[in-house]
Amino acid sequence: MQNELFGVFGSRADFERFCNPARFNTVVETDQATIGVRDVGYGLPGRTVAHDDETGTCVVWGEVVSETGASPAKELLGRYAEVGDDAFDLLNGSYLAYVEHGGDAQLVTDAIRSWECYYTDAPEVRVFGTDAANVAQAVTNASLDEQALAEVTHFGVAFDEATVFDELERVPFDGYLTPESAGELSRFVYDPQPPSEFDYATELAERLERAIERRIELPGRKGMLLSAGYDSRAILSQHPDLDVGYTLGTPEAAEVKVAKKLAAQYGIDHETLEVTERYLDVRPEVIQYSQGIRESLHIHHRGNNDEIEVDTVYHGMLFDTLFRGFFLPGKGLEMFDRTFPLQGLEPDPDVPQHFAKKLGFLGSEGSGADYDGLDERSADEFARDVIQPRYEACFDRADDPHNAIDLLGVKQKPTLPFRGHLADHYVESFVAVDRELLEWHLKTPPEHRNTRTFLQALEKLDPDILRHQPPDRPHHSFRMNQIEKFLREKLPGVKAFENPWPDRQELYDRNNLDQKLFPGYEEVHGLPPRVKLRMNDLTTWIEFATGESQCTPDELLRPPSLST
Repeated sequence: MQNELFGVFGSRADFERFCNPARFNTVVETDQATIGVRDVGYGLPGRTVAHDDETGTCVVWGEVVSETGASPAKELLGRYAEVGDDAFDLLNGSYLAYVEHGGDAQLVTDAIRSWECYYTDAPEVRVFGTDAANVAQAVTNASLDEQALAEVTHFGVAFDEATVFDELERVPFDGYLTPESAGELSRFVYDPQPPSEFDYATELAERLERAIERRIELPGRKGMLLSAGYDSRAILSQHPDLDVGYTLGTPEAAEVKVAKKLAAQYGIDHETLEVTERYLDVRPEVIQYSQGIRESLHIHHRGNNDEIEVDTVYHGMLFDTLFRGFFLPGKGLEMFDRTFPLQGLEPDPDVPQHFAKKLGFLGSEGSGADYDGLDERSADEFARDVIQPRYEACFDRADDPHNAIDLLGVKQKPTLPFRGHLADHYVESFVAVDRELLEWHLKTPPEHRNTRTFLQALEKLDPDILRHQPPDRPHHSFRMNQIEKFLREKLPGVKAFENPWPDRQELYDRNNLDQKLFPGYEEVHGLPPRVKLRMNDLTTWIEFATGESQCTPDELLRPPSLST
């Protein structure tokens, strides 16, 4: 990977036992650690930087926006000397930060762990880094974590701090790592405010404007991943120097046509990233971005990377999660074998069932699963065993069930490989994790973190921002959109709205992936393509990380609690 932090709580000799220092932009040596960093944006203001003086050492890796223009590492070290861990509260961006001062030494994630950091205790030294495969090489005779394998296979994510190896862990959510321990900070804690003190739409609009403004001064030709939906419009409308928008699809697709109109509305070029067989590119150099803990499916641009001809790229990842309540369970009315969405939140949701469906659980209703090993009863049991305790653990940061549900979604971030791949090829800016926007999420009650509030905020940014409606949401009214969608799906002779995403089943079959990926495993062929791609992610990544095949597809199907 082009972006990497790798380190040891030890000497340079310890460091060189595990990697070649020449591959990094710089290697920082301190009394307690040796850390190498490399970054596509190395040397740019607000990007990866180190600082050392008589008070200690600080390394900031990733993106940290400085309001003063000073080095984020220098500023953080100075604050840490004054207030300790509270210094991390003011960092703004997507980063890992290492601070050594007064005998303390710790590596800290940002508030939502938008970059994962992996670690293991090798003989006589703790090893850590952002590339799970490289850290795993410090493990001798690694053993597979069957529970984590099952979670990735069935849900597309590994929960908590787990990885596919027992000996390899992750720094916790909103967490820290020291030479002897790992734990959590308390920056991401829900604190909902009443509307009399916090105007939800106005606050969101103003914070979006400032978050984008902080990230304008990036180098070269600037592009963004542009859909016809709502999320990318905030950046599109507020960034004065964008050059081009890229939309995945075919020129005749409704999604592409509307995206092209949006580009014209805001005066930027538009390019269509045509869907080819490479949309399901399963080479190890792509699968590596799954880190063995998430599915690579979300790297939608993988087949078109050579066509994205920019230096800096923007995207709207996590806008739906943080601002529009993607993981929140909405009210619904069962009618004609279909759930008709209503406004408002479900007051008493079945959290494991809801979350399992959101994550594309193999055993969830409508998943299309048909295989020996996980019947309806055992699937429900497995989902509850996995999700319920993780949901309950969220109440240490959340004040009500809906905030706990959203927190569980924020912790998982299943789309993170999309961002990791982008950031490894371009200077990438992650607008959604701006500190002010995260604060908005925490201060806004869950019933107001929805599309209605988000659209009100967008129209405050630009009253004409909804001139071109998304093709599957032609009306300004949520209710009218749902009614039209329902009628289009049910009435004969009426065409349903186009799916904005490529047809995964058609591409999977066209690529003949069953025979390429699973020859001799006919029992796997009847599974949904999404699950089979997860299984290939796991087997490919494990072999990529260790140099040898350690599990077969059929071994991934049955959760360990159900194994004989």
